[in-house]
Amino acid sequence: MNQKKRLIDTLQNLPVDRPPFICPGGMMSMIVTEVMEKSGCFWPQAHSDAELMAGLTSEANRFSGVENVGVPFCMTVEAEAMGARVDLGSQENEPRVVEYAMETLADLDKLTPLDLTRGRVKVCIDAVKLLKVTAPGVPIIANLTGPVSLATSLVDPLLYYRALRRDKEAAHRLTRHATDNAVAFGDALIEAGADVVCIADPSATGELIGGKAFAEFVLPYLNRMTEHFRSRFGTPAIVHICGDVKSLGELLAELSAEAVSVDSVVGIPKLKQLARGKVTMGNINTFLLEQGGPEAVVRAGTACLAHGVDILAPACGIGPRTPISNIRSLADSVARPEQPLQVLR
Repeated sequence: MNQKKRLIDTLQNLPVDRPPFICPGGMMSMIVTEVMEKSGCFWPQAHSDAELMAGLTSEANRFSGVENVGVPFCMTVEAEAMGARVDLGSQENEPRVVEYAMETLADLDKLTPLDLTRGRVKVCIDAVKLLKVTAPGVPIIANLTGPVSLATSLVDPLLYYRALRRDKEAAHRLTRHATDNAVAFGDALIEAGADVVCIADPSATGELIGGKAFAEFVLPYLNRMTEHFRSRFGTPAIVHICGDVKSLGELLAELSAEAVSVDSVVGIPKLKQLARGKVTMGNINTFLLEQGGPEAVVRAGTACLAHGVDILAPACGIGPRTPISNIRSLADSVARPEQPLQVLR
């Protein structure tokens, strides 16, 4: 069973030979400095060059054992295309927004419509086209910024969070606009050859906005995105929510995405309880993966698998300084046919 079929079948709740081990990209980037050095493709140049971008994620798949490729490597592509100013970072730091496109939520007219023919949006689309040719059998994951996280990359987050309570219509207008542009980007990436969409919305954690606001401002927009990609293309989706999702209760089960990914603070048994019927993904602690030894990483991976996780993955991506040996150890923990797991339900 190749890597693409294993992941797609898992997302469709079909039988597989073993759980996949993935790190989607976006905020959950799989790129580490050792991979850059081995491949000759480096940040920040790879954020703006389709060949370097495709080459870097392919080499991460090759060297580290992560069973996917994915672009982009950050959560700033959409915001930059819509008018935010972005610092592309360095070899060890991801791009970040340094100037918002809006001063207030009333400044929607200051936003630039996302243009699929220029800038880093086009770079990502072209990278997916390259990967479709150069990485057969490997799932290509299109990474999108979730509606709330995109909205809070366009305007001061404090203004947005305040509007969730005091000016709901303004918050809805911006969130709808963010969703429209993210959907357009996702459509283009799927048309270019992406197999799976991963939507990360770390700014939409229940700890920040609470369950009531999650139900009104997060759930409908995430579901609009995932249902659109499924109905138009048949493309499955993963949604990642940061923080302690226990405060959201069973709202996670109302997500229409095929899979739900969470932070390491949430145990897999609890996730399976809250997101009934969903494919579960996660959730190896990012700091353990970077700072722990291979044996500790293997123990953590084995524990996740023993608790029945469907897709093994780092909880919030992989830090750039993470040793390849640790990532490979995690990959090995899921690919050991000689050690069948006793799955705990």
